[in-house]
Amino acid sequence: MPAKKVSFDNRLHYLLILAMLAGAVVALRLTDIQLIRHDYYLRLAERNRTQVLYQTAPRGRIFTADEKMVAANAPSFNLYYLAAGPTDPIYLARLADDLAPRLGVTTEEISNRLDQAIRSGKATALAENISPKTTIALKELQLYYPGIYLIEENKRSYPYGSFASHLLGYLSSMENKDWRNRDQSLDYRLNSKIGKNGLEKKFEKELKGRDGGVYLEVDFRGRVKRVIEDRKWQPGADIYLTLNSRVQRAAEEGLANSITGRGAAVALDPRTGAVLALATAPSFEPEMFVPYSDQAHEKSRKISEYNLATQGIYPPASTFKIITAMAAIEKGDFDPEKQVRCTGGYKTGSRIFKCWGTHGPVDLKQGMADSCDVYFYSLGAQIGPAIIEQMQRMFQIGRPTGIDLPGEKAGNLYGPTRRARNHSYWFIGDTLNLSIGQGELLMTPIKMAQFAAAIASRGHVWRPYYLDRVINPQTGKIIASGQPEELGFVAVQDVTWDLVFDALKYTVNTGTARRAKIAGLDVYGKTGTAQNPHGEDHGWFLAFAARKGQEPEIAVAVFVEFGKSGAVAAGPIAKKMIQAYFEMDTPTEDISQSSKAGA
Repeated sequence: MPAKKVSFDNRLHYLLILAMLAGAVVALRLTDIQLIRHDYYLRLAERNRTQVLYQTAPRGRIFTADEKMVAANAPSFNLYYLAAGPTDPIYLARLADDLAPRLGVTTEEISNRLDQAIRSGKATALAENISPKTTIALKELQLYYPGIYLIEENKRSYPYGSFASHLLGYLSSMENKDWRNRDQSLDYRLNSKIGKNGLEKKFEKELKGRDGGVYLEVDFRGRVKRVIEDRKWQPGADIYLTLNSRVQRAAEEGLANSITGRGAAVALDPRTGAVLALATAPSFEPEMFVPYSDQAHEKSRKISEYNLATQGIYPPASTFKIITAMAAIEKGDFDPEKQVRCTGGYKTGSRIFKCWGTHGPVDLKQGMADSCDVYFYSLGAQIGPAIIEQMQRMFQIGRPTGIDLPGEKAGNLYGPTRRARNHSYWFIGDTLNLSIGQGELLMTPIKMAQFAAAIASRGHVWRPYYLDRVINPQTGKIIASGQPEELGFVAVQDVTWDLVFDALKYTVNTGTARRAKIAGLDVYGKTGTAQNPHGEDHGWFLAFAARKGQEPEIAVAVFVEFGKSGAVAAGPIAKKMIQAYFEMDTPTEDISQSSKAGA
């Protein structure tokens, strides 16, 4: 009998231990649910009765200096499937069959998106940027298919098509690398659209805005019972550029209609360095990416993001003769009226360096106007390469301009210093090539514009800038702004500037740059035709202009790839840009082609 009692007591003891363990497990589970992972389980519970449809905030708008809105927003509708909706396969198949033809996609695509929604447990976009006509048809389907819901959003639009496309850039969906590197302070989602290129990418944080959302209460079948909250989005900041829309449009149209349709054109304010135009051709339509479809993604792969204006490097050719002339004047003992006879070539040793024409006796003005190679060969041989290299350095040739855009190329300074540093020889032929802007010299179109602006301002080398201001649209306060920044000064005598201005004006009035002559304005210019071993020569045109008797207000550099002649291919574009700046809507008659359209 006592043995049985002991056995019974032991069983009670074990049961008590089990009960205590069970209680401990329950207590731990309650602690986990109520305290440790309270928020997680609360979200699970809420998801059974609520769904959130996020509304993308309108991106900040982008304006030119003359307040043309070049990047805007347009209303659009997106179709969502609520994850709490019916999951019956027959229902889903019927829904996919009805949606596919209206959305212009395959049934399989819709089915895959529905499966994704069910697996994720979240409201999932079935289609974006739906047309108004399709939207009406889909509103009818909402009555028959619980779980689908239309919501209005904002999409990016570009009212002026390809205007400044390489500068503005475009948007596209986030990729895995974008998600990993995203700014944690911004409310991105996996399907968010972000700037992929240009200003859309550079000012992503300012343009993004704060997304809103519609919080919906749904029943177990996914039907919307009521709107719990409609959280308003906050738009992104507006950006105002220094671009002059008229000058930019003239540059783009000129390049598009040029002999090859390939090139770049840049205009700067020589008083500040503000960018008035920055165009690259061929351009592209940023609007093509607005649907954000797989097809749009494939199109983006075919778009060249290479900005020739800041990344294309080419010999400056005869535009460089300005530096050779300045170096000769600064060296001293220079007579601008002294003539050199051009017979079509310059002989040194056993070699003859050819000129593009036979110009007879020429002085500085006529040598610049005719772009006579022989005259500048003679100057180069007379003064030597070191002083020409020194003048290059004063204009900061071989350095980037410093414009705040990615991938700008520096170009290449050419002179005897680097050869000496590399223990290599410098020959007389190198000096002659240097004196006319050939050889190893390389410049980008924007560097050429900076050079033109430095001449126009009599020595001020400005950093080009395109941002005027960034404005908070809710407060109207300026949150960032661009400012002029002087990088250097070309310290030469006043007589040097006077002689150069006189020669460049004479070149426009009577010489190779006559295509840029405009009645009522003081226009100064220089042509350049860069030798190209891979095909047709490239065409350059450098110019700046002022109202009669006043200081220059615009400096222009135009480059036409494979354009054959700077005068013929690039000159008319520079002229149109200058006319656009001064709002001269009736262009003066173009001068017909002549023998002076060569260099």
